[in-house]
Amino acid sequence: MVKLVVLLVVLLGVAVSEISARGRIVGGWDALPQQFPHQISLRIRGSHTCGGSIISPTWILTAAHCVGNNVYDYTVVAGSNQLSNGGVAITAKRIISHERYGNFQNDVALIELSSPLQYSSAIQPIKLARTKVPYNAQVTISGWGRIYTGGPIPENLKYNYLQAVGTSCGGMNFAGLICLGHPSNNGACNGDSGGPAVYNNELVGIANFVVGGCGSTYPDGYASVEYYRDWVQKNTGLIL
Repeated sequence: MVKLVVLLVVLLGVAVSEISARGRIVGGWDALPQQFPHQISLRIRGSHTCGGSIISPTWILTAAHCVGNNVYDYTVVAGSNQLSNGGVAITAKRIISHERYGNFQNDVALIELSSPLQYSSAIQPIKLARTKVPYNAQVTISGWGRIYTGGPIPENLKYNYLQAVGTSCGGMNFAGLICLGHPSNNGACNGDSGGPAVYNNELVGIANFVVGGCGSTYPDGYASVEYYRDWVQKNTGLIL
């Protein structure tokens, strides 16, 4: 069962030559300026590796498999749809991964920033969902993930619409998981990990894994934000 699952982990050191302005999240469209002001690019030693969401001026919510133990390797870039232009870069101060992360479960992490983000029309927090996304609801995903398995990383932020289809993704089924279905050649891919799934202007999911390769007919696996809401509040001290 586990052999079917391909984690959304970007290989480090993505070359600039791989970036293509025509790329997309696997299907979908270019995001408009300021369309997703909660979206960030998580960089490791300067290279995009994952996405994430702003939940306060000093806290980012992402996936546990996106981060390691050396906090000094990580920088968050907010406020731009382009990977190589614009935005504000702030280094990480602290990383908190879920204490029970493993075997594709509890794949959530928090990044505390070394200085607060200054909110603007291009930089805004997103509210965390209190309830699980309804079955069959249309959910919006965004990110700079590869346009297909092994494909290039796009320069421009992309988005797509997926559908909530329950908690079983190609044999993976556990508490804290939501599965987002899509036609073939659509969905999340490497580089979208940790990024947002949004419903009714609330963060409902965190990109975790795909099954059978990017854009397959299997649903994509996302951590369910409502399930981890108390964990986020406990570890950040935020009033959510």
